[in-house]
This record gives sequence, C-alpha cells and structure tokens, in this order.
Amino acid sequence: MTAQAISALAYSSDAVAGTAPALLAVRQIRLTDFRNYRQIRLDCGMEPVVLVGGNGAGKTNLLEALSFLAPGRGLRRARLDEVCRRSRSEEPSATAWAVAATLDTPDGRIAIGTGLEPARSEGGLPRRVVRIDGRPAQSQTALGRHVAAVWLTPQLDRLFLDGASERRRFLDRLVTALHPEHAGDVAAYENALRQRARLLADGNRDPHWFTALEDTMVRHGVALAAARADTVQRLDAAARLGVGPFPRASLAMTGEVDGWVAGMAAIDAEDRLRGELAAARLRDAEAGTTSCGPHRSDLSVRHLDLDLPAAEGSTGQQKAVLVSIALAHARLVALSRGRPPLLLLDEIAAHLDQERRVALFDEVVALGVQSWMTGTDAELFKPLLGRAQILRVTDGSIAAI
Repeated sequence: MTAQAISALAYSSDAVAGTAPALLAVRQIRLTDFRNYRQIRLDCGMEPVVLVGGNGAGKTNLLEALSFLAPGRGLRRARLDEVCRRSRSEEPSATAWAVAATLDTPDGRIAIGTGLEPARSEGGLPRRVVRIDGRPAQSQTALGRHVAAVWLTPQLDRLFLDGASERRRFLDRLVTALHPEHAGDVAAYENALRQRARLLADGNRDPHWFTALEDTMVRHGVALAAARADTVQRLDAAARLGVGPFPRASLAMTGEVDGWVAGMAAIDAEDRLRGELAAARLRDAEAGTTSCGPHRSDLSVRHLDLDLPAAEGSTGQQKAVLVSIALAHARLVALSRGRPPLLLLDEIAAHLDQERRVALFDEVVALGVQSWMTGTDAELFKPLLGRAQILRVTDGSIAAI
C-alpha cells in the first residue's frame, strides 16, 4: 500500500474500525519468577487494561513481560538474567524466568511462551527460548509474525534530545510491527558489525574474513534501511494528519545509506555500501568505529503545527508529538496487517492535560486496540470507567478495583 493510498483513507477511527477488525489481545498472561512476580496469572478481556498502583508495585514489570511477546530485548532492554526475580528474604533468588500468554489474533487463538532457560550443561550459558503453541521457534523473529507491540515509557520523553541510537531503536520497533523480518535483519547486521569491529581492533587484515562479514552487513543493512524507509514514508503520511488535540508531525530518515536506498536500486545500494566498507577498513581501524552503514542513520521528526524540530519544543509538546506518532502507527498497522499492535503506555496519563488524556482514551477505544496503561492515580483514568478493565497492583499481586 503506497503512502498516497494510505493518506487517502484519512486515518479516521471509523475507517480503521470498518476495514480492520481489531483482534490482537492478550486473554491470559502467566508470569513465573519475573521481576517481583513469583507466580501470577491474569485473565483479560478484549478491552484496554489499566494498572494502578504505587511506585515499585510491579506495574511496569507487567508491561515489560508483555513486551517480551514481541521480538527484542523488552521495553527496558535489560539483560536476560536481570529479569529474574530477586528474593528479599532467605529464599534463594531465581535463575530463570518465564512468560506465557494466550492471545486472540486474526489467525485464531495462539499460545506463546518465552523465558530464560538455565544452562543445559556445565560451563554452558542460559539462553532465551520461544515456543509458539508448544513448539520451539528457531528465533525471536517468529514472534513478530503473531504479535506487534509498541511502547511509550517515561524514558522516551527525551527521545528527541538523546542520541540517534535511541531514535533508531524506537523506529526499529515501529518497523518490526509492519515488517516482522526486520528484527532479524537488525540482529544479523549488528552482530556482523560487532565482529568486524573486533577484527579491526585486533589488527586482523585477512581480506577473506572482512569480505564475509561485510557481505552480511551489506545484505542485511540495505534490507533494514529499505524497511525503515518504507515505514517512515507511510508513517509520515499518517502522522501529518494528527489526532484530535495531538499535533501533526512529519518524519524522515537522514543518513548516507538512506540516501542511496531512496535514489537507486537495492542491488546498486548494496554494491555502494560494499565498496565503502572495503575502502574504509584502515580508516575505521584507526578511528575505532565503522564510519558507514545504517547504524549511523537518524530519524528526523518535526512538529508541523509549530513548524519546528520536535527537539526544540517544550517537554509537553515533545510528549504530545510522541503520542501522536504512536497513535498514527497503531492505525497504520491496523490497516496494513489487519490487526493493531499492543500498545504499552507506562505512566502516560500523568504527562497529558485533561483534553489530550480524554482524546487518547477515546482514540484507543475507537481503534479497538488492547492498550495496557499504568498510573499511580486512579482518578486520571475515570473517563475509561465502563470501557476498560481497571486493576490494582500491590507488591506483585493484582486485583480488580
């Protein structure tokens, strides 16, 4: 679907509801030795879920567990062993964790299990495993074929001010929701990038090793740059329309490889990148970095209503742009894949004024998206009474309010 065709749909909630039945919802989730949850089971409806509780109660931990249903390292980007439950008493801490969920999808009901599996032999390392309907999956990429998840956390409030790497990671989550294979391309590219950097640091000059690694970087690098370009073009068309009181925004990719992908055939872009990497080996060894590739790209965002870069807006304006992009992306995924993503919104209500808070709740309900929202003040979620499942979280336990 082209950006022009998507734009013509006007991205209204009515259009989404009429063309793409929202059928991606967690119906049950079970956690074992995950953060502060020793063992818990939560049954859910299709409607949005609100988690209310004090700081440290476990609200964000539950969102993190849900984020592991999609490819990647979760919303905290934690090491897998950091996720294991830590004991506060004489009871030993856990060495493994598990998240199991039953989901309704357009393809029917599925069961997903993932977690950290202990080492199988002495000297071995723990590893993350993924099972879908009880069968082992070869990689996390398989999750992306069933679940798309996008999250906004307080840490992302500085997205437009922090370095380009944070914006790339945020964008790659949006891309994976539309292109499930993107997560695999990113992982393969970054692995080859790290290996090339080690060879350079060790003073290795064997051209055969470099040729093999750079070929991997080229194939996956151009593929991931093309997926980013496609997503940004389509998301730009959606975000320019805005949502109620949320601002209109424009998005664009900036970077050398992005220019090649936009202006030439993929095979020509691959040849160009291959040549640049080979020619830069000595320079990269001296600089201690790889000077060319999609790992140096950036996402440029502009607040159209104020006609200025998002980074130059106030904290509240930047937050509003971020929410606007997330909602535009949810509509885009619903139209493109026939299902919206799971929206994980951590402490979202406290940072929005009443008008935007109500507009966000109304949009989430209209989209039919299962959004999981957290907050310390239940009063902020009163507009969702009767339209959402509102739960109280208290030190690793969950109960209906």
